[in-house]
Amino acid sequence: MDIREKLNILSAAAKYDVSCSSSGSKRQAPKGGLGSACSAGICHTWSSDGRCISLLKVLMSNACKYDCAYCINRRSNDIPRATFTPKELINLTLEFYRRNYIEGLFLSSAVVGSPDRTMEMLIQVAKELRTVHKFGGYIHLKAIPGASRELLYQAGLYADRSSVNIEIPTDRALQYLAPEKNHASIMTPMNFLAEKKLEYKSERCRYSPKFLPAGQSTQMIVGAAGESDLQILTLSNGFYKQQQMKRVYFSGYVPVNADKRLPALTTKPPLLREHRLYQADWLMRFYKFGYDEVVDQAHPNLDLELDPKAAWALRHPEFFPIDIQTADYEMLLRVPGIGVKSAQLIASGRRFSKIRLEHLKKMGVVLKRAQYFIYHPDTPACLRRLYPEMVRPLLLPKPQPLQLDLFSNQPLALPAAG
Repeated sequence: MDIREKLNILSAAAKYDVSCSSSGSKRQAPKGGLGSACSAGICHTWSSDGRCISLLKVLMSNACKYDCAYCINRRSNDIPRATFTPKELINLTLEFYRRNYIEGLFLSSAVVGSPDRTMEMLIQVAKELRTVHKFGGYIHLKAIPGASRELLYQAGLYADRSSVNIEIPTDRALQYLAPEKNHASIMTPMNFLAEKKLEYKSERCRYSPKFLPAGQSTQMIVGAAGESDLQILTLSNGFYKQQQMKRVYFSGYVPVNADKRLPALTTKPPLLREHRLYQADWLMRFYKFGYDEVVDQAHPNLDLELDPKAAWALRHPEFFPIDIQTADYEMLLRVPGIGVKSAQLIASGRRFSKIRLEHLKKMGVVLKRAQYFIYHPDTPACLRRLYPEMVRPLLLPKPQPLQLDLFSNQPLALPAAG
């Protein structure tokens, strides 16, 4: 098999791993080297400043020893198998970079032979790129559960970011769908990398080499095992607090295998649920929401019709509407339609004058949502109360108009305007 065939097979096999979106790493190439990692973010498709850039996203091998029900690369599948040599991957990365095809490398792998053997191959690629070819670009290395602490430590010295995918949110479901795995084996490398990262951030390690400057990430499959959003967000919250995770990624379950242990989807993958989980994750990381506020025992799953902030606001009418002249910054953040920047502008601007509707528009507030949750000097006193049963229909997206198909007489949804 030539290298082009290997690349086609192993790059396609890597597409289901989404935990590679951004880096947050700042690394300069040594003198005489090539490449650099931008602190603004190296992304698979778009950087935070709007640039379209790319990573070489590929597996070292798809010849996996495990037989996970949900994985396309499981050993029982009859699919083409391929394995790169470290030298082939090094040459690919360097040649693609010199041709301006890529700005970094995302390297994962199925478990070939043993976790240690697989981890050694991944490290060999990163180490030679850094030390021999003086490559300063972004490198994301997958940490293989079951690999030794010494190998995980070496990976952290040469990679910008590492990830260990939790895969299934509950340990019981993971052992049912992947009997050769369990959460304990996945959490062990996560905890080790988090501990080493903290050590390198301490004063005594100020002059030591950088260790995982872009931190860790992980990924969960959503909808393969019947877990609730409360279980997913509880686990995510633990990752952010205990393992200091940079990002938790969610991947809507895609039925790539015919397996009786997996749910049979009669509709499309749960992409809307995936989107709502990302919105909830954003609230937890930037809007000071607790996971148990976004979902709770009474509401264990996110509302698919409304974004999580609007759903929370409607469940708590006792807090709304708020007076934008006096409400504290944390409460402003909880108003649907008000983002972080808008809340900062309101909090600073009201020190000099009263905030009115025309000011809110200029501050970037989405008034078509926020208007039901705030009051200001222009609001009549009789409207200073929130009625969730009246507001909810106004926040729901409008249904698309239907048009009959000329050939089948079946109604078709018209495309949205604009």
